[in-house]
Amino acid sequence: MIASFLITFREALEAALVVGIVLGYLARTGQGRYRRWVYLGTLGGLVASIVGAWLFSLVAGGLEGRSEQLFEGVTMLVGALLLTTMILWMSRQQHMTRELESKVAGEIAAVRPAGLFLLVFVAILRERIETVIFLSAASFAATGNNLPGALAGIAAAMAVGYGLFVGSFRLSVRTFFRLSSVLLVLFAAGLVAHSVHELGEAGLVPPLIEHVWDINPSKYADGSYPPLHENGWVGSILASLLGYDGDPSLAEVLSYFVYLIGVTWFWRRPNRPAAPSPSQPKAAARGLSGT
Repeated sequence: MIASFLITFREALEAALVVGIVLGYLARTGQGRYRRWVYLGTLGGLVASIVGAWLFSLVAGGLEGRSEQLFEGVTMLVGALLLTTMILWMSRQQHMTRELESKVAGEIAAVRPAGLFLLVFVAILRERIETVIFLSAASFAATGNNLPGALAGIAAAMAVGYGLFVGSFRLSVRTFFRLSSVLLVLFAAGLVAHSVHELGEAGLVPPLIEHVWDINPSKYADGSYPPLHENGWVGSILASLLGYDGDPSLAEVLSYFVYLIGVTWFWRRPNRPAAPSPSQPKAAARGLSGT
């Protein structure tokens, strides 16, 4: 539930920020007549994402046996990949508001309201489709109902987005994305390890060593699980959020830590400034301020 809340809160907040930035720019520039295109783009993106979610669940619900294991393994791997690219991309965005406003200004200047519609539509659809994949991957990786956490995350993101838009709520968005990115990287590492487990069950990935350790305690006499068991109240939270596994194979352990090391290296790697074109003056190439 915690993982689903964090995923939907972050994804819905990104979508809310896009809509808020566009509406705020239209209000500041006196272009309020274009707001209906933003609303239509938002509505269209939501409807299209609902259809996509329905089709995804339709495909996933009809699989059994090895096909189901392959589907779950690939879905978790794709979810981890999307999470990783989203985190790395967001960590390198310095002027997202300025770039988005520039795109809006270009569509307005060219009198292309349909372009403004598509800008918002694609942004909303992308966030929602990513959310569907993330939540599906999370449901495959851990037991329990993700719906309450997902709904709570959406509601919280809508409240925060509205508060930011009207100016009644202040939030360091950059700090929030940095902190949430740390948790999502750990979650993605767990998805990778769970994906390796499912692909191993399907016979595609050798376990190397079947059980590196086994700390899953036995059930209690009443059939309930001890807290640290994968299905216990502590273990299930750690499993859904951090990829906790009480009896992993060596392949799962290696994939978990190789992923963490790789993503940390890419994350901490400094941005490389774009090489100046030959026509640019040398002062610009040295990155002098004042522009």
